[in-house]
Amino acid sequence: MSRVVAERQDVIATLAEVFREHGYDGASLSLITEKTGLGKGSLYHFFPRGKEEMAEAVLGDIATWFQTNIFDPLRSGETPAAAIDDMFTAVDSYFRQGRRLCLMGVIAASGAHDRFSVELNRYFTDWRTALAEALDRQGTAESERQALAEEVIGGIQGALILARSLDDPQAFGRVLSRLKARCRSSQN
Repeated sequence: MSRVVAERQDVIATLAEVFREHGYDGASLSLITEKTGLGKGSLYHFFPRGKEEMAEAVLGDIATWFQTNIFDPLRSGETPAAAIDDMFTAVDSYFRQGRRLCLMGVIAASGAHDRFSVELNRYFTDWRTALAEALDRQGTAESERQALAEEVIGGIQGALILARSLDDPQAFGRVLSRLKARCRSSQN
């Protein structure tokens, strides 16, 4: 049975979970209608270009959340070390303590990468840049900033996969703790 949804934004979170669990290629229109409870007509009303527009909306929503909750605070936090600590707290919460995959990572590792390369590149570049800027402000050596930012982001992505693969969400928390300690120890 179809459900009534008043606004396009009302379905974004459900679409995100469908894409996160099934990937872009595995999220068929019939699966999307089943999981959202919306008929095809409603979906095409909100997303006239179909599944690609749905994914773009979801990726845009994720990018906005990360901009607001991760990237901007890293750039403007009064105390860079506290902003970095807050990043780890927000990441842990967003990824539900290792129980939720990163949709950007799921798509980056899939056949849909090229279709969404602009969105993916912007997300990972913005994160790396914002973290490197915070590391700079906390006194991390210039020669280490970019590499550490990449290590942290790569470590987070890898920890999500590890936690999921081993069915051990605590692995995510353990990796986050080590990455946070690594950032703290990089202060001059």
